[in-house]
Amino acid sequence: MECAGKGSGTRCIGPARRRCGRCGAVAYCSASHQISHWNDHKEECERLEQQMKRVDVLNDLPFTFSEEATVQVCEKRETRCSFLRKRGIHFVGMWTCECSCGLSVASFDHARSKDDGWDLASILCPCSEPSSPINSLHSWKDYYEWRSIPLHSPVALLLHWPLTIYYATQVAGLRSLSSVISNKLIIHYLGPEIELLQLAVFGELRALFPGVQVHIELIGPAIPQHRDGEKINLCSYAHCTDAGCICKSSSDNFDRSLGTVRSSAVTLQLNKGFYHDRYRDIAKDSFPHLVIAPNAGIAAYSSWSSTVELIKEINVPAVFSDYCEEACHLAACNISTIIGCPLSLPIQLNPFRQPMVVEDSALFLPCYSNCFLFGI
Repeated sequence: MECAGKGSGTRCIGPARRRCGRCGAVAYCSASHQISHWNDHKEECERLEQQMKRVDVLNDLPFTFSEEATVQVCEKRETRCSFLRKRGIHFVGMWTCECSCGLSVASFDHARSKDDGWDLASILCPCSEPSSPINSLHSWKDYYEWRSIPLHSPVALLLHWPLTIYYATQVAGLRSLSSVISNKLIIHYLGPEIELLQLAVFGELRALFPGVQVHIELIGPAIPQHRDGEKINLCSYAHCTDAGCICKSSSDNFDRSLGTVRSSAVTLQLNKGFYHDRYRDIAKDSFPHLVIAPNAGIAAYSSWSSTVELIKEINVPAVFSDYCEEACHLAACNISTIIGCPLSLPIQLNPFRQPMVVEDSALFLPCYSNCFLFGI
């Protein structure tokens, strides 16, 4: 963790081991840097103090590996690499970018044929149709019970993408899909990065939205130029490793046929660029029911201003997520300034956040992918 007072005029003299005695969320290399940074920190200190009091709630997850993936990673007694290695999925397929060493060599140009499976046994992953109709899901425990997956399975580390989409439709007021759409749900998904190497997991939307054709426009600068405009049909679930499993007899996940997409299939369209630059062309054929921006980082990137203005103009529900509550607070301030009113969807904890903390975060606050949601 970097010294919070870095760049305050003098060079850091060592590791940031001196934590703020009040909030405990930031650290300094020296007393002098802590003193010089106080004018900047005092406004956020009380807010961070309150957020630190909710750490136990963030770490409260139903999995058998929860302590290993939260507290032990935070305390550096465990790492994401070691967690994945113990389960035989380190540097494997869709799991490659779930640790820092894999992410450093991952490329969005990876051959998709290598990334369409769970690399897990069928009992550990949702590789086929659910055995019972879906009821309203409110937690990872609900989801795992519905899909008959044991709580030691790590699939939630990837499934937080489609489950966050599912939950976003709930909190955005699209609970009764039939009253909003007929048989097609159109989502504009902003800023995909890691997801581009894990697209097969979006096939789970077939189970989450039965009888509905889900079409997702993925728009962002991280999409490679040569993949701009690419359309992917997910006509089945990500495969397991069992040779005789029924998932092997279903259609290929990445079907580029030009035929009609089956009911409950998912289609993904890749669009390179910023949303405010690409929206007009995209919306001609797919005006959205929902805009979603996972791990948005709105306060960190000035390019969001034009996008937020556009979302206000088109008057479509938009749900954003971020890694920690403080990032959401800063984003909410930015958004309110741009649109001239407070959020319509207040900051709230996402029950389908990724159940493993982010390593080397800027604060002592635990950070999770898709941790908190908020919206306009």
